[in-house]
Amino acid sequence: MDETTEGASRVALVTGGSRGIGLGIAEALLEEGWRVFLCSRTQASVDAAVDALRQRFGDVVTGRPVDVRRQEEVDAFVSFVLAAAGRIDCLVNNAGLGRFAPVDELTGDQWREMLQTNLDGAFYFIRAVAPGMKTQGDGWIFNIASLAGKNAMAGGAAYNASKFGLVGLSEATMLDLRKYGVRVSAILPGSVDTGFGDREAQSDRKDQSWKLRPEDIAATVLHLLSYPQRALPSQVEIRPSRPPK
Repeated sequence: MDETTEGASRVALVTGGSRGIGLGIAEALLEEGWRVFLCSRTQASVDAAVDALRQRFGDVVTGRPVDVRRQEEVDAFVSFVLAAAGRIDCLVNNAGLGRFAPVDELTGDQWREMLQTNLDGAFYFIRAVAPGMKTQGDGWIFNIASLAGKNAMAGGAAYNASKFGLVGLSEATMLDLRKYGVRVSAILPGSVDTGFGDREAQSDRKDQSWKLRPEDIAATVLHLLSYPQRALPSQVEIRPSRPPK
């Protein structure tokens, strides 16, 4: 869907915005009056999310299919947003996937897909939005990492590597951009009930009530956006308060 209109003054770009955490963040931003551009890998997933959100918020939400592993698609989407809205005030790097297996059972394709989606895609989007944010003298980049970006797990070789890398990328980007008024934060959730990854797909879905929910991560983003310009929480860990014993 390419339709756009003049809408809210603040503009957000949310990757992986058609479901789970990304959709929760997009919805929260729309509720706060933001104009939101979201992307996901397939046209069908984009259409479903945008249609549902437009029923509540109107045409201040727009989406396009983007494969974040392809820099040319990322650059084209960012150019589209800038042409339509004139600026990007907030980037949420949320697109990601999970494949879990012992390191000697991972295929090369699985390894590359994980790193390219979870890490390369975030870099491509940061690289694409940074010049405009620097010119504006403000902006906020949120990288949705994971506690798996600080804590290794058996079976998590590729996922851990991608999220450790994302945390490092986020910290270095923060140091590069803060002198221009651009703030960068890594958000590191623990277990979130999204049905994410093949590990959760195989787990018992009877009781997931102990897990975080997408709206918890969205609330964290909104809270950080409320900070005064002088303050920069560069890394936030958020975890379930009562995990199973």
